[in-house]
Amino acid sequence: MSATPAVAVGLARRHVLSVTVRDRPGVLVRIAALFARRGFNIESLSVAQSEVPGMSRTTFVVFGEDAAIEQLHKQLQKLIDVIKVIDHSEGPYVDRELMLIKVAVRTPEDRVELRQIAQDFRARIIDVDRHALIFEVTGDEGKTNAFIDQMRSFGILELIRTGRVALPRSAGQRTANDAATGAANRAA
Repeated sequence: MSATPAVAVGLARRHVLSVTVRDRPGVLVRIAALFARRGFNIESLSVAQSEVPGMSRTTFVVFGEDAAIEQLHKQLQKLIDVIKVIDHSEGPYVDRELMLIKVAVRTPEDRVELRQIAQDFRARIIDVDRHALIFEVTGDEGKTNAFIDQMRSFGILELIRTGRVALPRSAGQRTANDAATGAANRAA
């Protein structure tokens, strides 16, 4: 789960926005144009069909002041094909992204160490070559960034990330991880 940053008046922070839209040609272009007109750089973008046929959910990560994001939120809701806009940064949410990363393998010792690091991060090796390994990493931004940091010394040959996807946590609902944490705290 991503931590919800404290709201600070007049300070820019990262916002994770989910926009549910009708599946129609040009909708994403109109939304992206709105972001551009308002002066926002889209740091991350992910779009796919939602649980409702004919609807898609797009997740945008943008950096901005709360007041500017609120204005953007209102303008998004005015677009004809936009059904719903959620700023996940206003409450607890779960987010993930997928990353593929190709890392150089120079020695047999590198290969052993890379496999151990992958195991520690629960990353999957999805392609093996004599001189490189490709890993699949799924997790929050902190996990993917930490994995990248671990791979730098070996030599990153290629890297691609999907962009974040996010859903709000359900009120009163806890994940298995939360339950396990709570049980461990009670036992301590």
